[in-house]
Amino acid sequence: MTSIPTPRNPLAEEAPVRVPDTGGSWFEGHPAPPFPQQGERPDDGVRFTDHPDDEDPADEPADGPAVGEPEDGGPQDGGRPEGPGYTLPPVPEASWTLDSGRRRSWISRALLLGILLIQTAMSVRLSNTAFQDEALYMYAGHAQLSHWLYDTPLPKDYNTYFSGAPTLYPIAAAVVENHFGMLGVRLFSLFCMLGSTALLYGFSRRLFNERVALGAAAMFAVTQSTVTLGFFATYDAPAVLLLAVAVWIVVRTDRAPAAAVLLAAPFAVLAVGLKYASALYLPSLVLLAVLTGRRDKNRQPLLRGVLLAVGAGGLLWLGMAFTDVLKGVRATTTQRAHGTEPWTELARQCVEFGGLMFVTAVGGAIAYALRGRMNESPLVRTMTGPGRRRRVLLGLLLTGTALLAPAYQMHLNTSVALYKHLGFGLLFAAPMAGIGLARLVGPHFRHPQLGILLWVVTLALGLSQSTWRFDTWPDSTRMTEVVRQHVTSTGRYLASADNVPVYYTRDLTLQSQWTSTYGIGYVDRAGALHTGDDGYRTAIADGWFDLVVLDGVATPDTDRVVAEAIAQSPHYRLLGRIPFTHVGGTGYYRIWVKQ
Repeated sequence: MTSIPTPRNPLAEEAPVRVPDTGGSWFEGHPAPPFPQQGERPDDGVRFTDHPDDEDPADEPADGPAVGEPEDGGPQDGGRPEGPGYTLPPVPEASWTLDSGRRRSWISRALLLGILLIQTAMSVRLSNTAFQDEALYMYAGHAQLSHWLYDTPLPKDYNTYFSGAPTLYPIAAAVVENHFGMLGVRLFSLFCMLGSTALLYGFSRRLFNERVALGAAAMFAVTQSTVTLGFFATYDAPAVLLLAVAVWIVVRTDRAPAAAVLLAAPFAVLAVGLKYASALYLPSLVLLAVLTGRRDKNRQPLLRGVLLAVGAGGLLWLGMAFTDVLKGVRATTTQRAHGTEPWTELARQCVEFGGLMFVTAVGGAIAYALRGRMNESPLVRTMTGPGRRRRVLLGLLLTGTALLAPAYQMHLNTSVALYKHLGFGLLFAAPMAGIGLARLVGPHFRHPQLGILLWVVTLALGLSQSTWRFDTWPDSTRMTEVVRQHVTSTGRYLASADNVPVYYTRDLTLQSQWTSTYGIGYVDRAGALHTGDDGYRTAIADGWFDLVVLDGVATPDTDRVVAEAIAQSPHYRLLGRIPFTHVGGTGYYRIWVKQ
């Protein structure tokens, strides 16, 4: 009986390969198990044939070894080859690839789409009638359009109390409202906030990597400020979007010539025009331009910052020199009257509305300062990215920007719009929060439950706080139905948060016919001017108003003064009390009409 020749394995002629294991130790290749018999396949899936190098038997020369005869004294039938049958090939350590391929990019974009869908669902679930600011901006936009198109006089000088240029957002809101109603204006805000989240992902990915970008977008998308502004018809959402565009341009042009950073200036200045408080973040943009610049013959980081500062400053000067916005900036921002709320209460609200994300960002900034390497592969242990000094400065800049709005409002001792302003700063802090979330999860998703827990808590807070925010003002549907039956184009009316009935009755009345409970200047029959509580008492005693609407929510102290004056006046009768529910419990619209 003849024996079958043992196949020659070319790998057996090579030297054993030293292979690093995942723990950093070294080991030698081990001999393989016995070769399979003819016609069998080994268990490890490697294909062997009866001829070396997978040659076809027909190609073997005629003078080759005879069947059954050992070649060069090799083993007989049933023996093993001398030396190891094969050696293990080098096994790379499991790690994130250094090159983000197409598959990785598409997976990352799909996850971003999921985040945007969650953000959309959280915002569109909110529901209530128009808030007084929403009603004011939409009505003012219609008034501005009428003034431009038909030269009708403006009912008020909106520059004196709008914290943004009255010729920008209000007009855009009025145009959208003409075609799609208030829902369309709120959806416009939603698109702005979704765009902000997408741009945040873009510049975070440019600064760090996909994991950090996804973490930043996921945290930012579910905070109260983002969710609320995403369905709130005010100029805050488009201002956030414009700031996000400016940041994206600053980061995206890090490798371009220094002059390319000037593309960010118009967007940053337009954000300031929409909302004057956006000017707080211009210094952060300039410093970010410096820290993200790459030192090169044609790319000087300091020059980037200087160019951006000069470009934005020049555009701001032009805007204030040729428009009336400077008066509004002084009245609503730089010379704004101080409130009376203690800083401890404001600090509590800051912690409640944005504290968790800010703490995550602080943790991310510390972790980034200690270790700059973003990739998990041990092949790049020596690649730490920017130096420690730059990493520390970048972390301080991004996280410190989130403190600007709280510090300014503590200076003013007021919580008005604090929850909205927090979102502007969290946009800058979000990349560091993404690092904090990534480091909490650990390399290769070592502790995913920790990241999930952090994000779920943030989401739960965003859900509850945004719902609470939309319940802070009463539903005005039934009140509006009653009021519309008792107003004319010649009457005089007093209302708490008068912008709401002004907006809903704009086809019947003018804004000049309404007086709010925020302030009054009443001139009596003798020509004397009465202001404050005395003004309301005197006007009620004289029967000046044809209808009075109080809700007890917007200005409870003034409402009590007015109600007491009406009780002592023979000119009015109570038309009815309309119940509503809000965060304070059950309340009532009280409506009086003139006898």
